[in-house]
Amino acid sequence: MTDYVVGDIQGCLDPLLKLLEKVDFDATTDRLIATGDLVNRGPQSLETLRFCKGLGESFLTVLGNHDLHLLAVAHGVRKPTNKDTLNDILQADDRDELLSWLQRQPLLLSIDDYTIVHAGIPPNWTIATAQTMAAEVENVLKSDLAESYFNAMYGNQPDSWNNALAGTDRWRLITNYLTRMRYCTASGQLDLAAKTAPQHRPPELPAEYAAWFSHRSRQTKDNKIIFGHWAALEGKNIGANLFPLDTGCVWGGALRLMNLSSADYIDQTAL
Repeated sequence: MTDYVVGDIQGCLDPLLKLLEKVDFDATTDRLIATGDLVNRGPQSLETLRFCKGLGESFLTVLGNHDLHLLAVAHGVRKPTNKDTLNDILQADDRDELLSWLQRQPLLLSIDDYTIVHAGIPPNWTIATAQTMAAEVENVLKSDLAESYFNAMYGNQPDSWNNALAGTDRWRLITNYLTRMRYCTASGQLDLAAKTAPQHRPPELPAEYAAWFSHRSRQTKDNKIIFGHWAALEGKNIGANLFPLDTGCVWGGALRLMNLSSADYIDQTAL
């Protein structure tokens, strides 16, 4: 069995199918794992969800911010934006089955010695802490508290971790760390406005803020972390044990697949 991890698909099913053809993917023996953001912005969000769900036990994913946004829209707590491409899912005959399946997916996966997450892990957390926090929100999503979670999910505050945080504030910050984070301080204080790559960081951003993975005191620097979300990184080498897989397929870039056995990348342009 070969495990392949794919970056943010975002409704770009055709490039994914071409990638899987390139590596002779066989759903009876291989497994596809996604870094989240299966849907939105691209043209085939519904088809992507159906394909991924249809792979059964041969598919795993973590939830990304666009996946959670779809679920919030479906729960009626948020209206779609004019940039969203979610209507086909929301109007599909099998929407409830697809959305129920999506809502049961985790925020973090551990595969062999790799940790897979959508955005990253704050520098002040260990892998064990991240696993515990992810599980906390996953349990909320599977419970009667899910409605409360989606109603309170949007927002940038609180922006710093405190063990005393409770309820929706706690869930929101955990979610923002794992699905939205790019820049933060060494203590994990978030700046969610800046989205450019580190070499183009906004000049107004205070010096103590840096890419989450670049802090010298980061507790996970010896752990292998696969993540998506930050297309501006362009999948370039950003250091040991870091594997950025969002190469901006939905924006005209490539879709990236990583063979976990060899750590090799295979790219497929959207064109």
